[in-house]
Amino acid sequence: MSHNSSISAADALQKLKKGNETYLDSDSNAGDVSRLLRLHTASNGQSPYAIVVTCSDSRVIPESIFSAGIGELFVIRVAGNVIDNHQMGSIEYAVDHLGCRLVVVLGHTGCGAVEAANSGDPGGFIAFITDEIKKAIGSEKDAFRAECLNAGRSVDLIVESLGIANHPGDELRVLGAMYHLDTGLVEFL
Repeated sequence: MSHNSSISAADALQKLKKGNETYLDSDSNAGDVSRLLRLHTASNGQSPYAIVVTCSDSRVIPESIFSAGIGELFVIRVAGNVIDNHQMGSIEYAVDHLGCRLVVVLGHTGCGAVEAANSGDPGGFIAFITDEIKKAIGSEKDAFRAECLNAGRSVDLIVESLGIANHPGDELRVLGAMYHLDTGLVEFL
């Protein structure tokens, strides 16, 4: 019932991959959301095995996509999965205080924020998001490549901010991934 947040980044990645495989053949969330687990985590706290930074898009549900239950994922959602100091503070908290060893930036196909960045200069507060995405995608017009570049920039910002080497054997890893809305498959970059 309890989740071990001190698992390695490699083991956490395998758990995410296995969870996505389960999701591909599921009609409902396979994660544990039982009353007993809710009570356990309410009394004993959380110990997620991975951090997932993803878009606010209502079609992207990390707990379902990775067949995770209560307390398994530390999810940070923001349109366009962009990174600023608020997201970095949340990531730092999950790494330093919860012991997470894996950070996944989960972009997705059909991202409206990337499309908005590619199609002009939106006004208002949306510009804070699209300006960040434009830094990532440059002049790239292919939607999928732009979405991958955007996720990659967020990975780079996290790696740089946390001052990690980000090699497969490292204690803490940061990876990009793309969720395909049509198939449900997560492609790790």
